[in-house]
Amino acid sequence: MRAVASSPGIRGGTLTDLPLTELALTARTGEAADVEAFVRAAYPDVRRFLVHLTDRETADDLVQETFLRALASLPRFAGRSSARTWLSSIARRVVVDRFRAASARPKVADLADWQTTAERSRHRGAAGLDEWVALADLLDHVPGERRDAFVLTQVMGVPYAEAAELLGCPVGTVRSRVARARTQLVSSWTAA
Repeated sequence: MRAVASSPGIRGGTLTDLPLTELALTARTGEAADVEAFVRAAYPDVRRFLVHLTDRETADDLVQETFLRALASLPRFAGRSSARTWLSSIARRVVVDRFRAASARPKVADLADWQTTAERSRHRGAAGLDEWVALADLLDHVPGERRDAFVLTQVMGVPYAEAAELLGCPVGTVRSRVARARTQLVSSWTAA
């Protein structure tokens, strides 16, 4: 990793957008070495994003599902958005699908007092899960540039200056896109 961290296009041990996108475009051919290089480069960011959306244990499974979906659609990746944005979108859909599947199936508890346990868990933040799913659904309706800026800065925690560099626009534009995305999300949230 030491050699990787000092290479051009690397910041903080992970690839910046352009080199990662180039790796994705190269990996579209299906050559094992190219695919492996792309997955290795993208893995830390995808895992960090999924841990932020879920928890460490769940994220491990979701990372695998994200890369399964990404690799299946990699030959169709045209680079119209950055590979990081593309992967984040896939990861977000994986989380939403997991939450939807989990909510569709009733949970069976091996506890003697399952009603008390269910009541406690409901008061401890089960609504937060529903809110994440609802946010993901609402984000699907935010225009691409605004959504990218919002997800990078508000969900992934990328600083505005770095997001501006990744998106190829001024910092003020990123701030404006995030503000407009936030306004649209709040408006949609209250209308729902």
